[in-house]
Amino acid sequence: MIVDQLRIGPLLNFTYLVADRNGGDAVVIDPSYGVDPVLEAIDQRSVKVRYVLNTHSHKDHIAGNPDIVARTGAKVVAHRNVPFRPDRAVDEGDVIEAGGLRVEVLFTPGHTQDSVLYLLPGHVATGDTLFVGECGRTDLEGGDPSQMYDTLLSRVVRLDDALVVLPGHDYGVTPTSTIRREKQENYTLQPRTREEFLRFLAE
Repeated sequence: MIVDQLRIGPLLNFTYLVADRNGGDAVVIDPSYGVDPVLEAIDQRSVKVRYVLNTHSHKDHIAGNPDIVARTGAKVVAHRNVPFRPDRAVDEGDVIEAGGLRVEVLFTPGHTQDSVLYLLPGHVATGDTLFVGECGRTDLEGGDPSQMYDTLLSRVVRLDDALVVLPGHDYGVTPTSTIRREKQENYTLQPRTREEFLRFLAE
């Protein structure tokens, strides 16, 4: 599997091109503003993009959808709660297949009501749910601190330690991490009661 991490747009967004092989099938995750580098990578790899996968509906994670779709004919995939109509609406446990790629959907509300993680072979695309060393905000429209508690401390910490974390922004000390490292070093994943977590976020 090939994973190209491309930092684009004014908000340090990461957009991902994931392919089963050069010349094979691919998906694009969270195309942000200014997708020319993504289109160039698609051409260089000679891949067929089957799907655009959105981790949530904030503009900086979907702005490039039209350009990717226009160039590749890909279908847009997003959680069923998004405020637009994707080509394929997904929910917890759904699977997207593109050639040799198999992507599983985990519903992870907290940052938004349409946030998902995409589980790929050996990797997890976390959008704005989990960053390297941090978690996403819960004070924007659709955010819910209590749901973020459940997502982080009941879902994320139970993922395979070896998974490579592919965050939605370049906010950390490194561009990627692992679930093991985040459980050890990310202060938002440290054991807390719900009440302690809510106070912690409020501070």
